[in-house]
Amino acid sequence: MESEPRHAPRYPFIAEAEVTEISSDTKLIAKTSDLSIGGAFLDMLNSSPEGTDVRVRIFHKSTTFTTLGRVVFVLPNMGMGIVFRSVEDDQLAILQEWISELSRAE
Repeated sequence: MESEPRHAPRYPFIAEAEVTEISSDTKLIAKTSDLSIGGAFLDMLNSSPEGTDVRVRIFHKSTTFTTLGRVVFVLPNMGMGIVFRSVEDDQLAILQEWISELSRAE
């Protein structure tokens, strides 16, 4: 498996997540295991195929982060890596706050 180079540090981050496949409107439930400004790894048994466009919602404390993404790799029976795409400014502010909290905790 070739992996794309990571452009931002990843931080351990456990939160509930919902993934919706854009083409089929199929909703999947997952948990995040790590998070970066550019993407996340989602723990789930039945992942979407690599290349699938998705809508991602991550729930942390009383805030929800929502963005479009794409599945960039799959680890069978473990989960999938998502790259965030087209992050709206208000959603980017949420993500930046979470990343800021995580980086201070290290």
